[in-house]
Amino acid sequence: MTTDWTGGVAATLPDDADQALLVGRAWDPAAGGPSVVVVRGADVVDLSSSFATMSTLTEASDPAAATASAAGPVLGSLEALIRNTDPDTRDVSLPWLLSPIDLHVVKAAGVTFPVSMLERIIEEKARGDADAAQGVRASVLDAVGSELSELVPGSPEAVRLKEYLIGEGLWSQYLEVGIGPDAEIFTKAPVLATVGTGVDVGIRSDSEWNNPEPEVVLVVSSAGAIVGATLGNDVNLRDIEGRSALLLGHAKDNNASASVGPVIRLFDASFTLDDVRAETVTLTVDGTDGFTMTASSHMAQISRDPADLSDQALGAHHQYPDGLVLYLGTMFAPIDDRDDVGRGFTHHLDDIVRISSPRLGTLVNRVRRSEQLPAWEFGIGALITNLAARGLIGAA
Repeated sequence: MTTDWTGGVAATLPDDADQALLVGRAWDPAAGGPSVVVVRGADVVDLSSSFATMSTLTEASDPAAATASAAGPVLGSLEALIRNTDPDTRDVSLPWLLSPIDLHVVKAAGVTFPVSMLERIIEEKARGDADAAQGVRASVLDAVGSELSELVPGSPEAVRLKEYLIGEGLWSQYLEVGIGPDAEIFTKAPVLATVGTGVDVGIRSDSEWNNPEPEVVLVVSSAGAIVGATLGNDVNLRDIEGRSALLLGHAKDNNASASVGPVIRLFDASFTLDDVRAETVTLTVDGTDGFTMTASSHMAQISRDPADLSDQALGAHHQYPDGLVLYLGTMFAPIDDRDDVGRGFTHHLDDIVRISSPRLGTLVNRVRRSEQLPAWEFGIGALITNLAARGLIGAA
């Protein structure tokens, strides 16, 4: 596929981009490595002389103020960088966009919406078999009912529901993290392994039942301050996780299986955590087979507050000296039939996945096989070597 699917500026940035403080990363061929950038008007400005890494920026005492006062050369127009990000048509002599995060640990919260809890239970009861999911779904919904939106995890009502479901033979480990006091927090991808907008995301060739997971992603400093937000695709292999929750690493952490972007919107007077709490995330999948699917996630329906999830990820029990990002979970329930009646949704190769929200913009990716995508090779060692060669940090 060589058509322009990555979108231009209008299709990428938030609706109120003129008020937003938007930072990201771009590959600079002249420097042979990544640069921290800020969007200013139509331009992408290189801030690498002020911030060697995005982690350095987000660790500032006031990232928004530090970014606003930083200066640097124009790397190129945002339109040009977006167009040059497409791996099929990229001119490697010119800059292109990257995932906006670097040294941050990549964490994810699971089962944070009632509907996602039910789907995890269904995956488990069906043992990863898409053909069996429809019957399991009917029995689970009949037992649970639909009044879960007001349920507070860890509350007496949640405890009673858990006891009822166990009594009905519907015990699942997902009940504990879905309605118990402790959230599911797991590591989604290694440091520097995420991909950005306008490139491919990967699903394994041995998976036949999989889906995107559109999510809001918090950017959190080592001190626990939530300093910004972006969007993410927590690509999930449902058949593999459904066989056993102990296969979560196989289902979640694969080559190009975590996308983040298009940019980070830093918190300032125009955008705060309360805006994240009110955001709506829309997913659109367009296939070469003519299949189209659209769904929305309303952050107001999340069962655990974003601040609570951040606190559960970081604290006295666990530190992240370079900061972290935290996927907040999805309410997307992929039950629309695509290929056969009763089998629900699964990806086809070359699906175009768009995850968007009014205040965070649009993250767009194309689906390919993890094994056939370029290997992840630019790790922490390569980054340190590159930054040292550029004089941005002390010699390694």
